[in-house]
Amino acid sequence: MSLPLSDRSLSALPKAHLHLHFTGSMRHRTVLELADEQGIRLPESLTVDWPPTLSAADEKGWFRFQRLYDIARSVVRSEAAVRRLVREAAEDDAAEGSRWLELQVDPSGYASPFGGITAFVDLVLDAARAASGDTGVEVRLVIAANRTRHPLDARTLARLAAQYAGRGVVGFGLSNDERRGDALSFAKAFQIAERAGLLAVPHGGELRGPDSVWSCLHGLKARRLGHGVRSVEDPQLVAHLAEAGVTLEVCPSSNVSLGLFGSLADVPVRQLFDAGVPISLAADDPLLFGSRLLTQYEAARTIYGFGDDHLAELARMSVRGSAAPDDVRRELLAGIDTWLASPPRVSAEGAADQHGLGLQLDAEARQHTGADLGGERQQVRR
Repeated sequence: MSLPLSDRSLSALPKAHLHLHFTGSMRHRTVLELADEQGIRLPESLTVDWPPTLSAADEKGWFRFQRLYDIARSVVRSEAAVRRLVREAAEDDAAEGSRWLELQVDPSGYASPFGGITAFVDLVLDAARAASGDTGVEVRLVIAANRTRHPLDARTLARLAAQYAGRGVVGFGLSNDERRGDALSFAKAFQIAERAGLLAVPHGGELRGPDSVWSCLHGLKARRLGHGVRSVEDPQLVAHLAEAGVTLEVCPSSNVSLGLFGSLADVPVRQLFDAGVPISLAADDPLLFGSRLLTQYEAARTIYGFGDDHLAELARMSVRGSAAPDDVRRELLAGIDTWLASPPRVSAEGAADQHGLGLQLDAEARQHTGADLGGERQQVRR
């Protein structure tokens, strides 16, 4: 695989960001400052040892990951904190070339301090509108149910999401431990969301294999999938995803940090792309994994060997897979064409720099996983 020589700025490449969790989008500095303001003592893995060493290879590892997530959520207790979180997520995306952001949130985790799930969604949507105006990044919400909770809770959230369809909520998701809670148990919730015209965007094919993806496709009528990387284990499934145009929200750094793959080079981004499967690169939870959206595009260039034409196509795929209206899509796609048409500066030194960056990205991703993979993929839980 030849290394690309172009130094077109990846932060200038217009793109959409389709897989970013509300709590996990928080800046590290922000979680430290909010905790300090409220006298909350954070564990060392969120302070001096950040980013934390993680592993979801077993139940204990997943529990630790979820515990850190819950601790981070606990510092968001005020309207000002919510507005700060959303604004900073949009600012960070703007700096990395994202012009459309779909922020995923489970309102249940914030119901108590904010007067219920409806009041919380109202607040986040108002913060999203303000952030959109301030940054130029169009921010929308995906309301997600929790696989570890009862399906009736998911129906409540689906009805809530349906109330806001066309008013800032664009999709309905299903997250948390993929091996807990049969996807088909949540089918009625997704039917509610479908009737409201919302995108079905459950997590699947990350910590379980192709069977989980098939369940999401057939049982939940998923039009986009969170992660989906383990679809490569079933060639028939890969062919179906390509033919049906189902976009996979692929988060390479997240996959390595949680121990799903041993290194960034092992994440099957190139395999899926070459098979014709639409891919939208995403950051997932920067707070816990230490990397954001631009890192994923840098990995595509330096590790997966994507030239600028393929990087532009990755950006197009993110736009096509989004819930953005037609006028926004046209503007973003035109911006991508403009980026690709701009003259690159190329040099042997640039190629060497990119190769060095690829090695650095891979080393950093492997540093933050606690799974002893021995070169083989573990079956993990989320």
